[in-house]
Amino acid sequence: MEQLLHYVWKHRLFQSDLKTTDGILIEILDVGLHNTDEGPDFFNAKVKVGERVWVGNIEIHRSSDDWYKHQHDKNSVYNSVILHVVEFASGTVHNEAKLPIPQCEIKYPRHIKDNIEFLLNSDVSLPCCNYLKDYPSIHLQGWLNALLLERLERKSADIQKLLDRFNNSWADVFYVLLSRSMGFGLNSDAFERLALSLPLHYILKQGDNPLQIEALLFGQSGMLDDIDLSDDYTKKLHQEYSFLKNKYSLTPLDKEIFRKLRIRPTSSPHIRIAQLAGLLQNIQGLFSKILECKDLGQIRLLFHVNASEYWQTHYHLGEESPRKNKYIGDASLDVMIINAVVPVVFSYGRRLNDEQYVDRALNSLELIKPESNSIIKQFALYGIRTRSAYDTQALIQLKREYCEKRKCLYCRIGYKLLSAR
Repeated sequence: MEQLLHYVWKHRLFQSDLKTTDGILIEILDVGLHNTDEGPDFFNAKVKVGERVWVGNIEIHRSSDDWYKHQHDKNSVYNSVILHVVEFASGTVHNEAKLPIPQCEIKYPRHIKDNIEFLLNSDVSLPCCNYLKDYPSIHLQGWLNALLLERLERKSADIQKLLDRFNNSWADVFYVLLSRSMGFGLNSDAFERLALSLPLHYILKQGDNPLQIEALLFGQSGMLDDIDLSDDYTKKLHQEYSFLKNKYSLTPLDKEIFRKLRIRPTSSPHIRIAQLAGLLQNIQGLFSKILECKDLGQIRLLFHVNASEYWQTHYHLGEESPRKNKYIGDASLDVMIINAVVPVVFSYGRRLNDEQYVDRALNSLELIKPESNSIIKQFALYGIRTRSAYDTQALIQLKREYCEKRKCLYCRIGYKLLSAR
């Protein structure tokens, strides 16, 4: 496994008594900088071969034959390689200039290979679970800090794609993120598709008419198709959307993209769309207001909206129910802040190189209660305690980007386990 060899080389887990295949002693002064793109595997290494010090690049393979399989002997980029590191030497190698390249077999402790095979081949979703309790808390917090930044940087990259799509309009980007957050995981993709199919400027044009905003959202979501028009509200929505659909040349989504099974009535797509409509009535300037908020309470107030009067006695169109307020609850508000507000404020700070917004985003996560989901509960079973959404977001990044993808070689916890006997 070539990845393991890269890992062993990068972290100096190899045995120190290295020799070239023709018996010359090798001293590794600097392993170099790991390259994850095309070209040699490690740049700017420093190696002493015999009495001579070489500075250049390192290429690593399972066997000598791989050098030729990858046609490095025909690529001038590899003329800079000063040492070919292999697990099994099966012959000599030369570069495109026909010059021989020093080669050595790398040796490392057997337990490292055993540990990585256990981590990568285990049927357990969290293979290092029994070792988590022994991982030093100070090291864990450092890893969580890095994971959180990694997660927010990835979200910033997604936001940049949206900015490119919307000609650098932060208002449009926030509209999409806010809509996506109303899907609360299960319907996030569906709500994002709804926002992308219904441009913000159409919403803004109906800003003084709440019924038309609801008509646009329910109609565009496909929920007005083939529906019983037995009450006045539903009829009005249908009439308004028919007019607006023709006016803006809209094509509604298939309502089947919204998942409804095993969802509590207060979290049904109908209620969430109605609540989103309430938020969008004040979407003009909402992003600017968020940037002006100095604390989390002010942001929560901006989002603390109720669905319209019809929805106080309904959970679905045309189906009356006992009266109940349909405010966005505190737990839901926190989810929206975590998934919409924090990423966009963080990204805005990065884009403007203004650390006050970056710090504000991070501080917001530290003030929000820890999330409760299957990922966090799994880590809790093995002794990982969380203080805030700051920690839970980091653990979600760890589980999804490292544990599930079996990238144990790149995980700090995996590194400790690999090195353990």
